[in-house]
Amino acid sequence: MKFVDEVTIDVAAGNGGSGCASFRREKFIPFGGPDGGNGGRGGHVFVVGDRNLNTLIDFRYIRRYEARNGEAGRGSDQFGAAGADIVLRVPVGTIIRDGETEEVIAELLTHGEEIILAKGGDGGFGNLHYKTSTNRAPRQKTVGWPGEIKNLKLELRVLADVGLLGMPNAGKSTLITAISNARPKIADYPFTTLHPNLGVVRVGPSQSFVVADVPGLIEGASEGAGLGHYFLRHLQRTRVLLHMVDAVPFDEGVDPVAQIRAIAKELKKYDKALYEKPRWLVLNKLDMLPDPEERKARVKDIVRRLRWKAPVFEISALTREGCEPLVRALYQHVAALNAPPIEVPDVRFVEADNEATPPDPTDPRFR
Repeated sequence: MKFVDEVTIDVAAGNGGSGCASFRREKFIPFGGPDGGNGGRGGHVFVVGDRNLNTLIDFRYIRRYEARNGEAGRGSDQFGAAGADIVLRVPVGTIIRDGETEEVIAELLTHGEEIILAKGGDGGFGNLHYKTSTNRAPRQKTVGWPGEIKNLKLELRVLADVGLLGMPNAGKSTLITAISNARPKIADYPFTTLHPNLGVVRVGPSQSFVVADVPGLIEGASEGAGLGHYFLRHLQRTRVLLHMVDAVPFDEGVDPVAQIRAIAKELKKYDKALYEKPRWLVLNKLDMLPDPEERKARVKDIVRRLRWKAPVFEISALTREGCEPLVRALYQHVAALNAPPIEVPDVRFVEADNEATPPDPTDPRFR
């Protein structure tokens, strides 16, 4: 299935039905009075978040969604029926913007969250609505109000706790395969990953977090090199970024430190807030250095030249060496951020509560 994370659609709510101007006409009742009913309201257009969806592919082929109009009122005090509503289901994490002003209308972050996109028009009034003690035979009626019509932009940003960042072929897809249930395509050429992949990492029976793997970023992405910044939006909701780098590149002329700095520069150009997120350094493919002393010297040299202060992990995604400590550290970091804050009780109210508590008559001290 093709991954689609940005679409433009048109939604149109239903128009309200017109009111009816009618009078009761029956045998032996010459002055029956007005009996024209009101029109029904037009159908609304709703949108709801669905965790079972992971792409906006359904909106690529159907670009316009129209709700039904309300029925017109009729005689014999009959009101028109309301138009049927329509519900659009989108993946959780979808941002809905106005197509003209770019204003954010809604952001669906939970499963089952529902909002109204376009409100249907109210129905018109029949002459029965205008009946009063002094106006016993009204002939006026109103037409229904039109429904809202909007042009909308839907943008999907996946919800993940951890994001993988790095050059193509740094081993991101191999790592997410090793630690989660995701099975992305893996090959020995750049740009194997063409769309984001999500994987759930199980740490314990009720302990897990979500990892997002996006296509690799290269130097010059801001000018359109490679896949550009197109998929970096999917890292904006993550709690921590794993900056993966090939510590033992096949080409001796490639400098891992220069690659790390180039990625950081492109990240800062795209979004300063994303650049300031916690970023951990993951040195991959260290199984290519079987000598422990040589491996230690390589890692020490990279960290020293970068002046890296954040956590550093030495792994081999292929052999899964070092993956377990990395997973544990990530879960502890994510769980600490998701934990509710501990409320410190106010001493003034605690003392007041203790004073207001009556003594227990069964306490031996009061015998």
